[in-house]
Amino acid sequence: MASRYGLEIRAATGADALGLSELLRAAGQRLDPDRLSQRIEAFRHGTGSALLALEWGPPSGLIVWHAYRSLDADLPTALITTLLVGPDERRRGIGRLLLKAASQAARASGCGTIQLLIGPEQPELAAFGAATGFSDIGSLWVRPLRKKT
Repeated sequence: MASRYGLEIRAATGADALGLSELLRAAGQRLDPDRLSQRIEAFRHGTGSALLALEWGPPSGLIVWHAYRSLDADLPTALITTLLVGPDERRRGIGRLLLKAASQAARASGCGTIQLLIGPEQPELAAFGAATGFSDIGSLWVRPLRKKT
């Protein structure tokens, strides 16, 4: 998709699952590479995408966004559900490049607004969101649709 100073931003594929599972593990999330590969491939058929940043090793960053419609907007909204940059790669502009690429992809998909999902335990992401023009509009509450087995 884009390249800058040896950094490439492109759509993730199932073949990237092993490297992405290492990146996610560094952030405290453990995902099986085989299941992660299936989930990444599902993005090719949905409304949104998973984009990754690559230099010359494992992925340096990941952004995942989805489009949805609501009654209060004429155009779909893009929701960023994952924005992650490896601990050793932070403060180098990778997050901003991922955000720019996702914003361009969402705009090309017809979205009029982009939102960033930030958990209460993510103060660094909240600071990044504020620095890149996002506004805090409240909280999101979640409940499962199926009982855990």
